[in-house]
Amino acid sequence: MKNIILIVLVAIVGFSAKAQAVNKNAKYTFEVNGNCEQCQKRIQKAALSVSGVKSAVWNVETHQLSLILNEEKCKVSDVKKAVAKVGHDAADVKATDDAYNNLHSCCKYDRK
Repeated sequence: MKNIILIVLVAIVGFSAKAQAVNKNAKYTFEVNGNCEQCQKRIQKAALSVSGVKSAVWNVETHQLSLILNEEKCKVSDVKKAVAKVGHDAADVKATDDAYNNLHSCCKYDRK
């Protein structure tokens, strides 16, 4: 009888410990410069190309990129670098002049 009670207690503790797994996904929002829906597609595609990014939505009006990412697989700086690589300044990471100059004329925003 004691063995059965011990087995049941171990099983309950094991299930409750597994149920309390830590969520490794985090939400971030930061500014990315752009102008239009073409920019939106390019920015979101670049962000989603980073391994670990679950969701990326760039708002044309507010210029805010909202991310959900797995912090064990990538960092926010990785996403900013990917976005800058396609020509868009992202918060503290600036696109190169070559990348910016490759943007379509309607996508060229005022650089700060």
